[in-house]
Amino acid sequence: MRTSWMMVGLISMVTLQPTMAEQAGAATSATASSDEAGALAVALKGVKVSLARGLAASKPQGMPISGKFELGEGKLQLSIYTSKGDDYFEVVVDYKTGKVAKVEPITGGDDLAAAKQQATAMAKAKLTLQLAVERAELAHAGYRAVSVVPQINGDKVTATVEMMKGRASIKVDEPL
Repeated sequence: MRTSWMMVGLISMVTLQPTMAEQAGAATSATASSDEAGALAVALKGVKVSLARGLAASKPQGMPISGKFELGEGKLQLSIYTSKGDDYFEVVVDYKTGKVAKVEPITGGDDLAAAKQQATAMAKAKLTLQLAVERAELAHAGYRAVSVVPQINGDKVTATVEMMKGRASIKVDEPL
């Protein structure tokens, strides 16, 4: 038993790494601080729409290239970045209904830089972010996916899926 917990701890330490959005200096995500993670955990209570469902809802606006639940000005939102040709969009999905609430073009700054990196990774992916999120949730019973960001690691494409169970959070890499 002790060996199993040590292995889980070691695996968790290995998978804790900055996401591409964090590396590119994009907007603050759920991983920014324990205070924000706690606030996000509270805000997520009772939310029925999953990240996977949000990714699916955003598809008419382009290929989903990342997604996350986030607190903006103290309000919860489900934000999905999509790409369609050379255009990038932030699609806000209503976390109560699962329907698209707002679509805004991404036209500059750190958000555009992150979207371009994410689109490059997804262009090389063989699987969708939705499938990566569903696999991560299936493998980690009781955890909810709160963000997913694709990245290129050498010659492989992976999705870093951040997951929460109460205030506890883990990051797992899923092959794409």
